[in-house]
Amino acid sequence: MRSPMSPDHPLQQDYEVRFDWAREGLRSIAQGAGVIVVIDAISFTTTVERAVTEGLEVQPFPGKRAEAEAVAAADGFGAARLAGPRGGDGVTLSPSSVTAANVAAFGADRAVVPSFNGSRLSAAAAGFGVPVLAASLRNRSAVAQWILDRQVALGHRVKVAVVAGGEVRDDETVRFSVEDLLTAGAVIDALGALGIDACSPEAAAASAAYTGLARATRHLFTASSSGVELRDEGQGADVELAAETDVSTTVPVLVDGVFRRVDPAALA
Repeated sequence: MRSPMSPDHPLQQDYEVRFDWAREGLRSIAQGAGVIVVIDAISFTTTVERAVTEGLEVQPFPGKRAEAEAVAAADGFGAARLAGPRGGDGVTLSPSSVTAANVAAFGADRAVVPSFNGSRLSAAAAGFGVPVLAASLRNRSAVAQWILDRQVALGHRVKVAVVAGGEVRDDETVRFSVEDLLTAGAVIDALGALGIDACSPEAAAASAAYTGLARATRHLFTASSSGVELRDEGQGADVELAAETDVSTTVPVLVDGVFRRVDPAALA
């Protein structure tokens, strides 16, 4: 019997566009990549897009919320401020909380945002030393254009690792999430439209899932396990925001541990 490969074993190395799941998949496909695209569609990467659009930088916290609260209590975030928990007042993990009024009242230019999936995945991706982009349906075409512009600035093609967060259970196992699959496929489809189309079978399958179901995306987001859970908690507006396609030109880029706007030609 063939022995299982560790998460550190490189996979999909021959392909320009790669796709895998969660932190274990990141460790396999990010090796040799020139750009990493992180997706946690409901809600982290949608929240990051909304925040950066409204002029607020986002610092993804590498641990869980209780750990972030302990750091905040010890004034460990400096000039940054910890965002509130979902359902709380002001700026929180919830995309619908990131309004111009809430950002103006936030009291800092940078929000520390912990999440069980996206923030920890983003922090892990930062360790590979390449640009990390926060993608959602809202900015999927803008993300693809940023990557093309990055290639033009460098004068050569770069490999792209697209990583879907999935839903991490309390025991740290990863549950499939249809919203992340469709969003990853949407980004890969947008890359292909720009000629960045040498996809691994995994990336091609994700793209086909999106193109085959694109007309049903909004329904699938709201009917998914994550969507139903949020609607039951009174957070249906977050799902609606996450299901909007190509409504934003903002591309949050993780530089020095913080998501902000960065021109693709400005990076070393």
